[in-house]
Amino acid sequence: MSAPVPAPVPDPALVLGEALVDVVRRPGAADVEHPGGSAANVAVALARLGRPVRFATAWGDDARGRVLAEHVGRDGVELHGDPVVLGHTSTAVATLDEGGAASYTFDLDWRLGPLPPVEARVVHACSIAAVLEPGCAQVVAVLAAARGRSTTTYDVNVRPAITGTGPGLVRAVERVAEHADVVKASDEDLEALWPDRSVEEAAAHLHGLGALAVVVTRGGDGATVVTPTGRADVASPATTVADTIGAGDTFMAGLLDALWERDLLGAAGREALAGLDPREWEPVLTWAARVAAVTVSRPGADPPRRHEVG
Repeated sequence: MSAPVPAPVPDPALVLGEALVDVVRRPGAADVEHPGGSAANVAVALARLGRPVRFATAWGDDARGRVLAEHVGRDGVELHGDPVVLGHTSTAVATLDEGGAASYTFDLDWRLGPLPPVEARVVHACSIAAVLEPGCAQVVAVLAAARGRSTTTYDVNVRPAITGTGPGLVRAVERVAEHADVVKASDEDLEALWPDRSVEEAAAHLHGLGALAVVVTRGGDGATVVTPTGRADVASPATTVADTIGAGDTFMAGLLDALWERDLLGAAGREALAGLDPREWEPVLTWAARVAAVTVSRPGADPPRRHEVG
């Protein structure tokens, strides 16, 4: 299961983070397993939208690891380094309520093996892998080294079941955010981290750490971008919800795709990204919401291909 050496790809996205198997539990139904993990979902979603993707991750030399390798490879995601560094492949048990919303419990280990050099257009980190020892230090180091040459992005995606809450988690999130040009978080993430702050106050704090823009998702209530010059809001498109697994990850991929489409990623796009007016963010968020709406309309983390986005 060693990773093949990928062919050179000009300016790919480099996604850093966990790949795992989601064990989905629905009321009155047998468990169903889906390949997933926040970072894996972002990598697959970006690849399905037609972007070149390298993926630095970790799994075990076991049946579930082989499922993950086949899953990301099927959509053209290139593995960045050898992912087979864990004793067993991680799992997340997603228990769905009657409305399809998921709560999670985890059996997760996280670290990265040696990574080859890459010149990436964007380097994205997310979720558990950005704050879970020992691998989180490697994630921060890659982001820090890439910033300036690449756009760096971070999806907070708090998972209290494994990361806990409180000052330790806040410090870990802030360490990553210090190296991110764009930070995405849900309103629930911000509430868990800074319960005494409004969305605007939390965004101002993240701007103070160095973020050029902070994007806040609010589930079915839409999304918001807060920049140092103002705020813009967009609505979520109407859709029938199968479940919410992978919704935020797909939104993040749609966000990156829309910025990519506008030549706002990479060193050459940094000045334009920094100067983007909140109103100019509206079509970016709208596209991301449309991409995510397809994912929530079908079971599991199953992001759409570009032609499937209405």
